[in-house]
Amino acid sequence: MTTLRSTLDFLLYNWLQAETLSARERFADHSRETFDAVLDTCERIAREKYAPFNRTVDTQEPHFDGERVTLPQATKDAYDAYAASGMLSAAQNYDIGGMQLPYTVDAAANAFFAVASISISSSLLSVGNANLLMVHGTDLQKKVFALNEFSGRFSGTMCLSEPQAGSSLSDVATRAVPDEAPSVAADGSVPWDQDPLGPRYRLTGNKMWISSGEHDLSENIVHLVLAKIPGPDDTEGNLTGVRNDVALAGLNHKLGWRGTTNTLLNFGEGKYPVQGRAGAVGYLVGQPGKGLACMFHMMNEARIGIGMAATMLGLAGYYASLDYAKNRPQGRPVGQGGKDAAQPQVRIIEHADVKRMLLAQKSYGEGALALNLFCARLVDEQHTGAPEAADEARLLLEVLTPIAKSWPSEFCLEANSLAIQIHGGYGYTRDFPVEQYWRDNRLNMIHEGTHGIQAADLLGRKVLMENGRGMQLLSARMQATMAQAAAVPELAAYAAQLGDALQQVGAATQAAWATGNPAEALANAVPYMQAFGHTVLAWVWLDVALATLRADATLSIAASAGRMGAARYFYHYELPKIGAWLNVVNSRDTTCAALSEAAF
Repeated sequence: MTTLRSTLDFLLYNWLQAETLSARERFADHSRETFDAVLDTCERIAREKYAPFNRTVDTQEPHFDGERVTLPQATKDAYDAYAASGMLSAAQNYDIGGMQLPYTVDAAANAFFAVASISISSSLLSVGNANLLMVHGTDLQKKVFALNEFSGRFSGTMCLSEPQAGSSLSDVATRAVPDEAPSVAADGSVPWDQDPLGPRYRLTGNKMWISSGEHDLSENIVHLVLAKIPGPDDTEGNLTGVRNDVALAGLNHKLGWRGTTNTLLNFGEGKYPVQGRAGAVGYLVGQPGKGLACMFHMMNEARIGIGMAATMLGLAGYYASLDYAKNRPQGRPVGQGGKDAAQPQVRIIEHADVKRMLLAQKSYGEGALALNLFCARLVDEQHTGAPEAADEARLLLEVLTPIAKSWPSEFCLEANSLAIQIHGGYGYTRDFPVEQYWRDNRLNMIHEGTHGIQAADLLGRKVLMENGRGMQLLSARMQATMAQAAAVPELAAYAAQLGDALQQVGAATQAAWATGNPAEALANAVPYMQAFGHTVLAWVWLDVALATLRADATLSIAASAGRMGAARYFYHYELPKIGAWLNVVNSRDTTCAALSEAAF
């Protein structure tokens, strides 16, 4: 993990200037020393408790015997070590046991777990669940549920999708009805609308694709359930011993992320009756009819988290294929007389095409890591910056979130494919880890919203919201970077190239909406998002290149050359692709949308 650590150090301190966050009241107790201590701890735990067992959890899938789920002991050991580290609550306030760590540093520290074993590293939903409750829950819900999740005693899920609905959340069939009977009774029950934890409901329905929906890692699992609304609980968080009427119908056996349970949950079928009746007992979070808006708090956080997961899997494959390329002898260089079979073989990293594949992976993975950390820095700005800066950060996050989720999910998956290619035939075997990285990463193109959903969100909502102000703010950031780079001979041509790309994206945005017809505008939303994402990544690489040149004297010459090489690769090989993507957007091409079903 040495290479990852040096990359994180550069991005945090040389590029994002994370140390300056210590000047803010919330982070005043911190310094680079405390940030580094957190990174050291997470790197150690990831190296000792996660990385050695990545293959174990892939081959020893969760087992369901009809009553309980069994996971490898290594998963429990890793979960306990992570919870004990305090990272579940690292960004939270001191008064609830947190560290008040900047989210920028929190995200960087968690990268170690994702690169070591994304399949074990399944704390994302627990933290997101608890964060949602801290914003939308009552004081008692925060105390009973969120704080126990932050400690690791409880874990959490997000229950949105259903077998018949998928991503179409307006079609969910799960129902929540007031738990009106019994009212005040001999068993001490209180009326449903007077429960200390909030209005109490009985839930019935099914939820599909629920990650970590059943396991034995924590004492309790807190399900946040999206449902339509047509006895007293212990307020100290002590478990009553009465199981709620949530039953595991089965495990989904997936292509990747095999170490994390993925479940079909049945709510209220009567397998575990509560107070003698079927119906899972749940408590209202937020306001009736506002559940989806409430859930978006967690979904947006999860989307950035999935982008980071995809990024780290891409980098894991890059590190593995780089090591392989440095050690695998095969072939000989071509000279004027062709190949000389009498000469010894060379390592494959000496071949130009292998270098091309390595540079592609590096440009995708390190570029995506920079983008995700930039988004994390915006989160800190939104929560601790001056009012105007905080509002700008909020809007920039709105525009960038679909890209931060989907761009790494597509192009870091391509990086994993290239890692397999570098390994040749060995890449397809389980003797090397790169095939698992590809399988694990393939989920992320679907996880937390497909490309089509993210693209429609970007072109249909985010670039238009607040009269396009988010786009204007992002454009201004890019223009500022271009102005700096234009004054640097080594980067001036790239600044001009980025300016042209930005102009193309702006023109395509207008062309897509020229008729005001959403069906026409969104028919090619995914190519639009690919071009927009490539333009954003080109900007990130230009800004990183500027930081590299500014800090060159204090950095490793090889590391600096590598960053500059990745930036050049992106501008020479990747950014020119946006023209083809934007052509169909500009013309509102109907090839896909208009083709009849019968023609397929």
